[in-house]
Amino acid sequence: MHGVKLFTGAAVSVLVLALAGPTPALADTIEAALVRAYQNNPQLNAQRAQVRSTDENVPQALSGYRPKVALTASTGYQYQDIQQVQRGPGIHEPNPLQPNAASLTINQTLYNGNQTANKTRAAESQVSGSREGLRVLEQTVLLQAASTYMDYLRDAATLEVQRSNVRVLEQTLKQTRDRFNVGEVTRTDVAQSEAQLAAGRTQALTAESNLTTTRANFRRIIGNEPTNLAPGSPVDRFLPATIAAAVNLGLVENPSVTAAMYGIDVNYLQVKINEGALLPTVTVQAGITQQFQQTLTVFRTTTASAIATASVPIYQGGIEYSLIRQSKENLAQQRLNLETTRDQTRANIVQAWGQLEAGKAQVQSAQAQVTASEIALNGVREEAKAGQRTTLDVLNAQQALVNARVALVTAQHDRVVASYSVLNAVGRLAPQVLGLNTTVYDPSVHYQQIRDSWAGVRTPDGR
Repeated sequence: MHGVKLFTGAAVSVLVLALAGPTPALADTIEAALVRAYQNNPQLNAQRAQVRSTDENVPQALSGYRPKVALTASTGYQYQDIQQVQRGPGIHEPNPLQPNAASLTINQTLYNGNQTANKTRAAESQVSGSREGLRVLEQTVLLQAASTYMDYLRDAATLEVQRSNVRVLEQTLKQTRDRFNVGEVTRTDVAQSEAQLAAGRTQALTAESNLTTTRANFRRIIGNEPTNLAPGSPVDRFLPATIAAAVNLGLVENPSVTAAMYGIDVNYLQVKINEGALLPTVTVQAGITQQFQQTLTVFRTTTASAIATASVPIYQGGIEYSLIRQSKENLAQQRLNLETTRDQTRANIVQAWGQLEAGKAQVQSAQAQVTASEIALNGVREEAKAGQRTTLDVLNAQQALVNARVALVTAQHDRVVASYSVLNAVGRLAPQVLGLNTTVYDPSVHYQQIRDSWAGVRTPDGR
């Protein structure tokens, strides 16, 4: 029985190393898991594609500065039957024609109430906002990956604790039955041991089910099956020193806050775009046309023109005024959304910081609980040998030790996850800050490749 007890303690000692223990050789680390999630998570890659799609809003807006060129050509067959009346007999002249024409037209907008300029600036703000949205998802995925990694460590350790507990209870039941056979204990003691063993097996099955679910989440978020995971460690070294510094930093760097700021820019520029509809529009059109065999007497006609047009809107049914009022309300709403986002960010940082501080204390408390429970169990067992304790006392002490070890595993898990949560709330949960060994995705590369593109249907990656 004592040999089994020592095995149980050894199984849990691996968990105590989760914060400060050595890393096994060739083990998968939490940093490597974060790299795989950052590179391969399909949700994150889909968001990157969405940002690239948003980049195209800028060349679409810039197209308003550029001329529009159209080439038109026509050909066909025309039949004319002309009958002329003269003093003598009439002349009947059937004349087939093959009229051909080609024209080149160039339209250029010179002024449209600064709508093109404001649309371009709005598109650039949309690009910046989409990049901040990508940062939000990057942080979310990295936090999910870190949480899932620690979830698997916690659930795997919990399963080992419960399996070890079952082995201890099986040995306890065997010894209780042997003592019952020689009359040292009663049938009640045997029944109590059997009941505790059945409960222990149920707890082991539940822990196994939880681990199966966590393994599936690990595969979904990180992209591979978990094998030989090394202990995870907190990221306190990347956090601000105080909660006040964390809040101040979060209100500046949290991507949800910065995305809301860019949203204000977009809505402000939309007001200017709608106001531009009330201003004059000046365009110039140049064209050249050549026509062949349009009539019987003229073989070719060449026409060239250059026309400037100024259009001043007077009244368009009132829709332009409604759009201006509507865009102003949207701007006011976005400014209020920014305040809401700041308040939520502040609350998230305070909450995450409190969980981190509580997690530190819980680890120390759980470690003390495990130590005390081990001492108590050993003492109860010795007293039971002397007849001062019952079998139920031993079983209760054993269960208390199991609960303490599970609590320690959970506290270690919560301690690490809470540090990542604070970093996420501040807005600094990024590969650059964590020092991950990966190429950081730079959305500006695609933007620069397509911003000034005048033509072409292939994407920069060749599709």
